[in-house]
Amino acid sequence: MKFDELGLSPEILQAVHDAGYTDPTPIQQQAIPVVLAGHDLMGGAQTGTGKTAGFTLPLLHRLLRHANASSSPARHPVRALILTPTRELAMQVEESVKTYSKHVPLRSVCIYGGVDMKAQIAELKEGREIVVATPGRLLDHVQQKTVSFNFVEFLVLDEADRMLDMGFIPDIKRIIGLLPKERQSLLFSATFSDEIKRLADAMLRQPQLIEVARRNTVSETISHRVHPVSADHKRHLLLHLLRDPGMTQVLVFVGTKFGASRLASWLERQGIKADAIHGDKSQQQRTEALEAFKSGNVRVLVATDVAARGLDIDDLPHVINYELPHTAEDYVHRIGRTGRAGKKGEAISFFAPEEKQRLADIEKLIKFKIDQVEVADFDVRGLPADGGDRERGERTGRGHGHQHRERERERHGPKVAVRLPETSAHLPETSARPPSAKRATSGFDASKPYEPTPEAAARLAEKPDAPPRRPVRPVAALLGGLGKK
Repeated sequence: MKFDELGLSPEILQAVHDAGYTDPTPIQQQAIPVVLAGHDLMGGAQTGTGKTAGFTLPLLHRLLRHANASSSPARHPVRALILTPTRELAMQVEESVKTYSKHVPLRSVCIYGGVDMKAQIAELKEGREIVVATPGRLLDHVQQKTVSFNFVEFLVLDEADRMLDMGFIPDIKRIIGLLPKERQSLLFSATFSDEIKRLADAMLRQPQLIEVARRNTVSETISHRVHPVSADHKRHLLLHLLRDPGMTQVLVFVGTKFGASRLASWLERQGIKADAIHGDKSQQQRTEALEAFKSGNVRVLVATDVAARGLDIDDLPHVINYELPHTAEDYVHRIGRTGRAGKKGEAISFFAPEEKQRLADIEKLIKFKIDQVEVADFDVRGLPADGGDRERGERTGRGHGHQHRERERERHGPKVAVRLPETSAHLPETSARPPSAKRATSGFDASKPYEPTPEAAARLAEKPDAPPRRPVRPVAALLGGLGKK
């Protein structure tokens, strides 16, 4: 089947051909006719199979009746709302919208957090038919009354299972309550859990279910292998693999934000062009790191799971799980960054003994055993045991305070002791104190009991007797005294 046979408008087909596509993927073949017919849809397919175009193309076709070149904002109200869980995915979807709408006068805007709202407000005031947004920032605009949903005809939830994992469902329900009742709703997800199906039942009206693959399956074009290695030697194994000149573009997943930054810095010190992307970085930093990785200026991108959904990189050949994910479903999303659209990909995982249960959960989910391969030419003898801070702290019994001091030393260098003057005010009396330091320059000997000098004794004798002190009144016990005796 060709795109020309799906019933899309000539303007949209021209944009599709300009992008170099002629044959739709299975999810596109099944989803596009259903959306064009006006039905609600619940679509499931493994990541990287073209879900975005599966709802973007028919949505643009149905919005053509509202397309106009007028400069009046009133002629461009919000007609379609697309919700995504992450900023990266929102930008990816909006980029697809712009690509496929290049020949039609429809406007779009991408709304996400981490940046100033002023630019987004300015675009909304100009009028936008299509809004791609993350739930939290969209609710910020709702609170400031900078967006209106009165004319919304289409709602799309992309990566709904990830929204569930990230706790966005209450925000989504609040947004849905602000939308017109008469609308077409689409829900797309790489995986379906029972919770997602219950959510779909509450949000969709008699939806048609499309699943082009078994639930939680991975692409057949991806090869999988696991390298057993202790947590202490993972970074050295990674460096060993990166010495292969064939590994030109590698996406590495770790479990924590600090671990991502630390590993990227260590690789840089070893001469590997690397950068990190995680939730603590600003949107500009994340965008610059991703662009550098796509362009080849950065060879290794170290990421946390926040990047597992929104990264769309053409022909990404290698994904490495430096640490196995705590949730088995995240393995599917991580390796889904490679082997996209029928292309070959390689998924490599490092497996420490303490991650045995995580590996078992992953194999149970994907329903096959992953080959465990020893790296023959990797010798751990002589390598320093310098694994991640968390694991090292647990094995040595040293807690977070020690880890904090280690991080401070790495950031600022070792602390330098300041030598103080050797006076009686700074040198405590100890048995180890040198005798020469016991007597200060004033002649006072701290090793003997205090005795006033003759001059001081004479001054005290010249003073008249002090008046007798007034008797002390008893203080109640509740006020801190002892009370009357």
